[in-house]
Amino acid sequence: MIIYIHGFGSHGNGSKAKQFREYFKSIDEDFIAPSLSYVPELAIATLKELIASYHSEVYLIGSSLGGFYATYLSQMLEVKKVVLVNPATKPRETLQRALGKAPNFYDGSFYSWIENHLEMLKQYEYGFTENSKELENFFVLLQKGDETLNYKDAKRKYKGAKLVVEEGGNHSFEGIQRYFEEIRAFFVE
Repeated sequence: MIIYIHGFGSHGNGSKAKQFREYFKSIDEDFIAPSLSYVPELAIATLKELIASYHSEVYLIGSSLGGFYATYLSQMLEVKKVVLVNPATKPRETLQRALGKAPNFYDGSFYSWIENHLEMLKQYEYGFTENSKELENFFVLLQKGDETLNYKDAKRKYKGAKLVVEEGGNHSFEGIQRYFEEIRAFFVE
């Protein structure tokens, strides 16, 4: 099972999720992109339950805050490999600026992003030891033109992972579909 984890304020019907869903459906691979709560503890609880329910190998694709969550969830025995797309590495810092009225990109509504939500993120911080073998199970896609996150933070954190760093682009990762075959090959190797 392949699970796509969306980023902050996003949802399971976002453009990247839709592209991945269409691709994996076209090659008859099990895929799901759930819409998760904006409350970190609820999102993680949902994902843990979902992963454990499959009783088989699970592969994660995480974008932005979803990449932060996927990194934390990589510790679960069911999770075999992880693909990260412009992952958040310091979400408590970067999401500080979202405090207050935060956008829901699904329907244009807003929700309250509060200090308590930032505090919840602390428990999901997961680092790697130098030369960690775990990083062999990570494929990280970064674009230098990311206007939301500094790609260098992820490049440092995931040193030792399979890493692609492209010039230009943006936080959404322009042209992600160019990597679908490589992602699939990474999952099955």
